[in-house]
Amino acid sequence: MADVVDKATRSRMMASIRGKNTKPELIVRRYLHQRGLRYRLHVQSLPGKPDIVFPRYRKVVFIHGCFWHRHDGCKYATMPASRVEFWENKLSENVARDQYQIAVLQEMNWKVLVVWECELRHNDSRLQSLYLDIIEGN
Repeated sequence: MADVVDKATRSRMMASIRGKNTKPELIVRRYLHQRGLRYRLHVQSLPGKPDIVFPRYRKVVFIHGCFWHRHDGCKYATMPASRVEFWENKLSENVARDQYQIAVLQEMNWKVLVVWECELRHNDSRLQSLYLDIIEGN
């Protein structure tokens, strides 16, 4: 299947995808901040530079895009029709890197919480459960 846009447009579109301060990340941060939680962002000294870090609770939060991090069984984790081999390799490397970074963080006695992009669509219950996961004991 051919791409619906030309190569230059596709390149510009892909380059504009942000790794930090994404819409899902801002939704989570705003919700947690409104409930009085204070946090650090993208701490470079921790593996994977977690999106949100709660040193007081020794917990980190990753907010994953379903496509980029291959959310199992999610309708947003589709495989592009063109350059399938490239995308399979790229996306499987993302998943492997995620698993490695989570394992290292857990070895460092950090509790890792993952929020998927699709969980935030019209669903405040995920934000509520995340808040409780953060403030309650391990």
